[in-house]
Amino acid sequence: MKKIIPFLLAATLVACGKSEPTATSNRSAPIETVESLAANPKRLNALRQQCKLERAKLSDELCNRVAEATNRRFLGDGKTPYDDFSRRSAGA
Repeated sequence: MKKIIPFLLAATLVACGKSEPTATSNRSAPIETVESLAANPKRLNALRQQCKLERAKLSDELCNRVAEATNRRFLGDGKTPYDDFSRRSAGA
């Protein structure tokens, strides 16, 4: 009994180790970054149409990046061109 417990513990630890990615993963093309998509509007529009029509065929990660790139192109970088209201005098 004393010899079987360390064996079972070792077998359990080996079974719970990290698994290696399988060769059948859906990674035929490299995933594009949000910045590269935002910089290339033609590619962005093509991927937007593909995500609308066949989201199941594309990965959710890619479609989420496409949506984020679309938001960045529409909203900009977040820096507003307006005056800073804190610089105005209190009496004006």
